[in-house]
Amino acid sequence: MEWLLIALATCLLALCPVKGNEWRLEYEEGLSHYSEEALRKEFPEKTRPISFKHPPFTCPDMSPSSSVPTSVELVKAADIKVIAALGDSLTTAIGANATTVLGIPIEFRHVSWSIGGYGSFQDVITLANIIRLFNPTLIGPAPTQTVHGTPAPLCETGFNLAVTGHNTFNLPEQVRHLIDTLKTYEDINFDEDWKLLTVLIGMNDICDYCKDKSLFSVENFVHYMTVSLEMLRNEVPRMIVNVVQILPMETLREVQKPTPGCLLQRSFCSCLVKPAAGSADLKELIGVNLEFQNALEKLLYSGRFFKDDFAVVLQPFLKHANPPRLPDTRSWPRDSGTTCFNLRGRSSWWRAFQTLLSSVAPLWVILTFTPDLQRL
Repeated sequence: MEWLLIALATCLLALCPVKGNEWRLEYEEGLSHYSEEALRKEFPEKTRPISFKHPPFTCPDMSPSSSVPTSVELVKAADIKVIAALGDSLTTAIGANATTVLGIPIEFRHVSWSIGGYGSFQDVITLANIIRLFNPTLIGPAPTQTVHGTPAPLCETGFNLAVTGHNTFNLPEQVRHLIDTLKTYEDINFDEDWKLLTVLIGMNDICDYCKDKSLFSVENFVHYMTVSLEMLRNEVPRMIVNVVQILPMETLREVQKPTPGCLLQRSFCSCLVKPAAGSADLKELIGVNLEFQNALEKLLYSGRFFKDDFAVVLQPFLKHANPPRLPDTRSWPRDSGTTCFNLRGRSSWWRAFQTLLSSVAPLWVILTFTPDLQRL
């Protein structure tokens, strides 16, 4: 029955005729009523008063440089004019705010940790909303949600050009789309404006590894990442690229919540969850996961992606990250949501905040997403 509901929700969205946004607005209106009771029951801590606001954010220096910096090493937060993001479902935020199976196909781009533009910093803490505290006219934050599998214009996606389900071999295609978009977007001075791009991709390669070990090899991961970063380095002036280290994926095997979203996620990452504990296949995959991480570090620490007006920075804070656990050691109790693998709330806040601070502080590594993060 659960799989039938998933199929029904997805098919209804895919088959619905596109007539402007009317069908989507009707669907979302119905979904909001359907989800309210489930939201309060399953996530009472996420049901906030309408008047709720995060505390104001202040910084001793929130002003831009007196003149536009020519060196990447002198760029301040307020100097950033454009923000963008590439990657997979962790950036499209598919199902991130879903409370029922009907919400799984929705991409909640407007609350995505790296580029969500919903409200303000006091409404949703994302990297884009943090940067907007320094530059309120920032271009690119994702303003609203989209539906997986249906075309969406820039007025809905912003410069969140990530694609749900993409692997690393798809990244050059995303990069080309971004470059072409930046060059033609009329409100951007392509040569003069400083741009901040966040890239998080590679977890789907691990999930698909057993299906094609050649296509999803460490060598191909490095190749497509290199091709993508070289395109950006050679064609885009005044850009800072945050490449986020991929997660250790083994903890996904611990997801036991019997919801449609969790069952669906386990199916999507079958190469990880199906092998028996201690099996040779599982040990190989865990080793490949580590090789991906090490290869990415070696590539980005080589210095080949740095010049006066361009830099690629590896953000390592997810390298050893483990999900929060309930007292009985079961994982993903809160921040994973209906889809089971879409970190939200405090964990998303942490990633956004750490990404912003990395240029002025040591590159920290998270060991676990715990309630202690709320002390930030």
